[in-house]
Amino acid sequence: MFSLFTMVWMEVFFCGMQMISVLFFMLILVFFQMFSGGESDMVYGFMGDLMSINLFLLSVWVLILMMLSSFKGNLYNSKYFMFYAFFMLFLLFVCFFSMNLMMFYFFFEASLFPIIMMIFNWGSQPERLQAGIYMLMYTLFGSLPLLVLMLLFSEMTLNYLLMDYMFNMKLGLLFFLMMMGFLVKVPMYFVHLWLPKAHVEAPISGSMILAAVLLKLGIYGIYRFKMFFMIELMEMGYVLMVVSVLGSVYVGVMCMFQTDVKALIAYSSVCHMGVVLGGIMNLGFWSSYGGLLLMLGHGLCSSGLFCLGNMLYERFYTRSIMLLKGMMSLFPSMALWWFLLSIVNMSAPPTMNIFGEIFLMGSLMKFSLVFMLPLMMISFLSACYSLYMYSYINHGEGWVIWSVKSILIREFLVLLLHFFPLIVWVLKMECFLGWV
Repeated sequence: MFSLFTMVWMEVFFCGMQMISVLFFMLILVFFQMFSGGESDMVYGFMGDLMSINLFLLSVWVLILMMLSSFKGNLYNSKYFMFYAFFMLFLLFVCFFSMNLMMFYFFFEASLFPIIMMIFNWGSQPERLQAGIYMLMYTLFGSLPLLVLMLLFSEMTLNYLLMDYMFNMKLGLLFFLMMMGFLVKVPMYFVHLWLPKAHVEAPISGSMILAAVLLKLGIYGIYRFKMFFMIELMEMGYVLMVVSVLGSVYVGVMCMFQTDVKALIAYSSVCHMGVVLGGIMNLGFWSSYGGLLLMLGHGLCSSGLFCLGNMLYERFYTRSIMLLKGMMSLFPSMALWWFLLSIVNMSAPPTMNIFGEIFLMGSLMKFSLVFMLPLMMISFLSACYSLYMYSYINHGEGWVIWSVKSILIREFLVLLLHFFPLIVWVLKMECFLGWV
């Protein structure tokens, strides 16, 4: 028993040591940013603001948690899995910090490759091939008009610093074609159908990085490319705002009918990202602050919920809420984590999510008070499906009668590392509210 315990903790230790070099590298970037005189200065040939740094720090944090969560099947020992994980981190780094639009587009699309390979190689069901192709077709075909129009309208250069406001031409309806590449990645309602399939078929590490970081690439891309279509965003952005907010209401209703744990969490991601997309369309300060806060908060919360769902799947080999009833009688300590992450998912104070939603809803209602009713519905439905998920899984009389392993210390550590940043962010608020 002692030797097994020692072996597990040695594996955790070495897994953490693999990330030390990445963390030191990131600290160098942060310190250079602090002493370079501003949030938008150049960082060693890259362009980084606080949004870039926060999203990349989130990527590093989630990658560490991916390693800690992938002990089932010895994924952390697989050289191919480690290659895809660190390759994805490299692609995300270049994507978040590149100054060249073509480089940004290339790495923006290349970040799909590792997650699709994770779904193909380590997905649990035969449908994983269909889910991976579905995801590839949606995201690539949605982004092709963006590439063509970007090459068409770039006159002399593709560098951010040299092309600041030189796009005077009006795109008209081409605006929606250029936005499509980002809207598919968010994903916006109507082009969100690839997400639940990808989440359900992906391994736990794939679901974590997909929910935590890859869904945020669309919002990040809109901020980086807004110089292309600033006029259209002011004239036609309200269309996307209406579709996003109403789509979040519809998806919130759909969450109430889900019986698969991972599908429910995936649809709740669509609901939250719809609020972010609708909020940032008015390009205000409040929406920028709220968008960053809710992206980071949702990334940690959704990743933690996927971990909880996977812990039950590893023990009972089912994701059905109806079969997993009564877990509190088997795992009373896990019920606490279900409760904490469920109330974060419904945006309870003092987490990142509640302040992000306050900023975003304030900016939407400043644009038009008509948004008040759907935003009330979104808040109500997010509480409904979070409580539905928590109460059905933890209460009642379950069908599960087998003898199972208890919750491991490693799994408690993963959940704590998801929950801890969601609470202590208030101690360093300027890291999230000083980037615009």
